[in-house]
Amino acid sequence: MRNNSVLIFDERRPREKPRRIRSIVATLLGFLAVTLLATIVVGAERICRGELGGVTVDNLRVPDGANCVITRTRVKGNIKVESNATLNARGVRVTGNVQAENARAVSVTQFSRIGGSVQIKQSESAAVLNSTVRRDIQYNANRSPLRVNDNKVGGNVQVIGNQAHAEIYRNSIDGNLQCKENSASPSGGSNRVRGSKEDQCAGF
Repeated sequence: MRNNSVLIFDERRPREKPRRIRSIVATLLGFLAVTLLATIVVGAERICRGELGGVTVDNLRVPDGANCVITRTRVKGNIKVESNATLNARGVRVTGNVQAENARAVSVTQFSRIGGSVQIKQSESAAVLNSTVRRDIQYNANRSPLRVNDNKVGGNVQVIGNQAHAEIYRNSIDGNLQCKENSASPSGGSNRVRGSKEDQCAGF
């Protein structure tokens, strides 16, 4: 009886090993799934060189020196324009911001809708025309001509510390219109501003 008991015990014990193996495999598969998901999320950024039409992307980046033209494109996140790059956005829908630093040129036109802000700094030329910007338009320390014409702006328009001429005409602005420390005095008029018109834009 004792020998039989030992035999039965010895036969049952190895059955625990497959369970442990299955548990380890399940853990590894879970880890791989999480890693793959993280890779997909990081890879959701679309890099634009050339032209892009009526597609939907998560985030859009125009890399150094690239030229990007987007038409009727929907961006669920932000657009970032990098050094010496050019963005021409026509009739686009952007949930987040359009941001550029040291860019060659940025234009947002043809009834585009921006859910966040348009922020252009230390770049060359920039234009926001015939578009809707839910938050702010900010031009800061740019070096070439700037335009802000015929827009609906939910926040402020701020034109500060630029080295070239800026024109600001026929905008509807829910916040303030602020212009100061620009090397060349901006020109403008026929702006409807709910807040205040300040400094170099006081008469606009």
